[in-house]
Amino acid sequence: METESIVIASGTIIVISIAFSMVGLGGGVLYVPILLSLGVSIYDAVTISLFVILVMSVSAVVIYHRRNVIDWKLALVLEPPTAALAFTGGMLANNIYETALIVIFAGVLFITSILLISPIKDKKVILSHGWGYWHRRKKENRYVVHLRGLIPISAIAGFVAGMVGVSGGIFKMPAMVIIGRVPMRIAIGTSSFMVAITALAGLCGHIINSTFDIRNALPLAAAAFIGGFIGSNISNRIKVPILNMFVAGILLLISIWMIVNTLL
Repeated sequence: METESIVIASGTIIVISIAFSMVGLGGGVLYVPILLSLGVSIYDAVTISLFVILVMSVSAVVIYHRRNVIDWKLALVLEPPTAALAFTGGMLANNIYETALIVIFAGVLFITSILLISPIKDKKVILSHGWGYWHRRKKENRYVVHLRGLIPISAIAGFVAGMVGVSGGIFKMPAMVIIGRVPMRIAIGTSSFMVAITALAGLCGHIINSTFDIRNALPLAAAAFIGGFIGSNISNRIKVPILNMFVAGILLLISIWMIVNTLL
């Protein structure tokens, strides 16, 4: 990319990273369209996006760790199958036609916008017992995680994330709250850590079958790191539903634009 394009992309990514790190998401759903609009191929855009997500998530994890809102044990249970499928998705992506990959990505954007519009609220704690239910305690929170439903969804999210260069957090975080019954703030912090590992696995899968332009990726990753640090610091001051509605509208418009522009 030319210097002017890198500057434009970096400025935009800072804003996006601030918004998405507030709700435990990686922002990849917008990184890829930004790079595509600047003339980057879908394969290079996906690879750069995963690297940017990785760096941005690391900065957010530092803040959420200080607040003690990351359930490390839960993340270490959910993430191995998720990372494995993210790596697989990354390897397979280069065997998919460019047009098909863009359409798949646009479909992910559309689904993401619907998920963001849907209200996500903390679920009442149900003290279920038996196989697949894990009793957890974090700070003052006591909750029971439904692993039988949560592990498969997290793994599928990892495959999609690795293939199309998104974080997977848009699926993981709501799943943790709605299916896993994890408190919202803990789900956001835990999702941020899982997003970093998923992005790293997907990136490794892509690098095996394609090139990785570190010169273009580094300034964008630096911008994402700054945005992630700011966003995670101010996350408690922003009303998440308002932010979700705004982001959902943007994603819906972008998904329509990508499909129309690609098919026509």
